[in-house]
Amino acid sequence: MNILLAVDGSEYSARVVEALLTFSARLREMPKVHVLYVHLPIPIGFATRHVAREIVDAYYHEEGLAVVQPVAERLRAAGLDVEQHVRVGSPGETIANAVNDLECDAVWMGTHGRGAVTQALLGSVAARVVALAHRPVTLVR
Repeated sequence: MNILLAVDGSEYSARVVEALLTFSARLREMPKVHVLYVHLPIPIGFATRHVAREIVDAYYHEEGLAVVQPVAERLRAAGLDVEQHVRVGSPGETIANAVNDLECDAVWMGTHGRGAVTQALLGSVAARVVALAHRPVTLVR
């Protein structure tokens, strides 16, 4: 079983990690977990006027790894097989695309992200994933 675990560094992401660990302990076979962080894109025209594309890409990668690595380490310590992923894009669509790209059987994610303002601007990422993923989605409060 392949599970996509979408994280953003919020309290809700921490809750999802703990819920997934509790769930996986009950399984006969440990799932492979793909830990994914989706970085919102910086307007490239603006960014590239001031910094090189390589610097922007390095920024995305560093910011994403800062969120993904502690989660991956926690899961590995519990005996799970983990892969780390950082992608850039609209979170709901990017998570749904990653489910297909990584051939995942299910998605686990929190019901809320990093902030109410972001949620209001982007709409509910969780609702978007449920609508687009075509796989079971487990939402944790």
